[in-house]
Amino acid sequence: MLLLGFAGMVIGQFMAILDIQIVASSLPQIQAGVGASADEISWIQTAYLIPEVVMIPLSGYLSRLWGTRNVFLVSCAGFMAMSVATGLSSSIEAMIVFRALQGFVGGAMIPTVFAVAFTAFPPEKRVTASVVMGLIVTLAPTVGPTLGGHLTEQLDWRWLFFINVPPGLLVLFLVGRYANFDKGDPALARGFDWWGLALMAVFLMSLQFVLEEGAKNDWFADDLILLLAAVVAITGPAFVWRSLSYRNPIVELRAFANRNFTVGVVMTFTVGAALFGGTFLLPLFLSRVRDYSAAEVGTTMVVSGLAMFATGPFAGRLVRRLDARVLMFGGFMMCAWGMWDAHAVTTEWGFWEFAGVQALRGVGVMLAMIASQQVTMATLPPHMVKNASGLVNLSRNVGGAVGLALLNTSLTRNTALHMNELTQAIPATDADMQGLLAGLQDRFAGSLDPAGAAMKAVYGMLERQATTLAFGDAFAMLAVACVFAAFVTLLSRPVRAAPPPADVH
Repeated sequence: MLLLGFAGMVIGQFMAILDIQIVASSLPQIQAGVGASADEISWIQTAYLIPEVVMIPLSGYLSRLWGTRNVFLVSCAGFMAMSVATGLSSSIEAMIVFRALQGFVGGAMIPTVFAVAFTAFPPEKRVTASVVMGLIVTLAPTVGPTLGGHLTEQLDWRWLFFINVPPGLLVLFLVGRYANFDKGDPALARGFDWWGLALMAVFLMSLQFVLEEGAKNDWFADDLILLLAAVVAITGPAFVWRSLSYRNPIVELRAFANRNFTVGVVMTFTVGAALFGGTFLLPLFLSRVRDYSAAEVGTTMVVSGLAMFATGPFAGRLVRRLDARVLMFGGFMMCAWGMWDAHAVTTEWGFWEFAGVQALRGVGVMLAMIASQQVTMATLPPHMVKNASGLVNLSRNVGGAVGLALLNTSLTRNTALHMNELTQAIPATDADMQGLLAGLQDRFAGSLDPAGAAMKAVYGMLERQATTLAFGDAFAMLAVACVFAAFVTLLSRPVRAAPPPADVH
């Protein structure tokens, strides 16, 4: 019965994480469907993520107040209702509002599963539960764009949201029937920290907005980004002070006094950057440089998902037999190896060239994630686990947001830098360049402006090459981050390997 309730929660967690990325490959179709501008349509993603980061840490407090099952049921029901409302929206404004509410109410389904795995299961079963969560957390963002692309092609973009209803009903049944893991403590409602909630909400939502929109708006050159960065700098320390000084805080930050938890949060932050960063870079390269369709991108991306899926069971066994620090170190180094190989990317790279890169990244991320979950939670007292699970999941989301912001900025600036280098290295007076231009002018002889068409074609070639070099730099940046994380793992204290699961007769 415990497993059925947990299975229902895992399905709900998969839905909530999947919805972050499922619209990624179908934004042009959604844009046409609701008549949105290019700037407005990006808010379909941003509006989901900004409120979600508030609910993720808040869910630990709500679980202690109302009980895990009640919080999860309300979260799932609200998520389904907002999914249908988003799919039925006829304007971009309504869609953004419903999408924001969907992210907020659905955010509670992510960390509560994590807390249940480390409180409701006996020690010998926790590694297995951790492996299941690791598969969900890594597979959902990997298959999201692929599933979204196929749903849009076969049915309609509105089904990106309607698809949540059938599994949502199954989640409500399983969790409502079998997930009676704990009871709430209504006494926690007395002295609720409204100031702490306000400071946390303003801090996290402002931070997420800066990270999501900063790269598009040239960071601090934009007045709104500069203002919100100042808000982050003020409300962040104020929230920390309030959480440490108030008798009944929204988020229990004292978990950071535990060395393994602190190191684990850094690891999870880096896993988020590597997971979401890799999932962001590869489809973008394939569509921007190779002109792959959504289906072709999905076929190429499947290698990473298969590698993660195949590694999960082995990672669970290794965690029981080896020091988790060894697995974390090895996992991050494998991930770094794959990302470093990709820094040599060329304009001809496709499925087979990226297969090895994705396999290494997939195996490495899965090993590092499973091991870091054990290190992070194993030495915490039970009463801190619910709050700590929210902080761990928040660190992964913020890590992904920071990674994407840095990668976006790196791509924009390095593309311009490489373009400048290439144009300076190949002057128009170069003999080979003159020959190329002459050949292209002959090819475009039937156009109104053969010389202009030839120059435009050469510019396109150079821009494609500069973009490819910038992607190589971005892959290298991820590799360096993974190497850094590998050595940070050595700061954690050893965790005794989990006992093997008992035989069931």
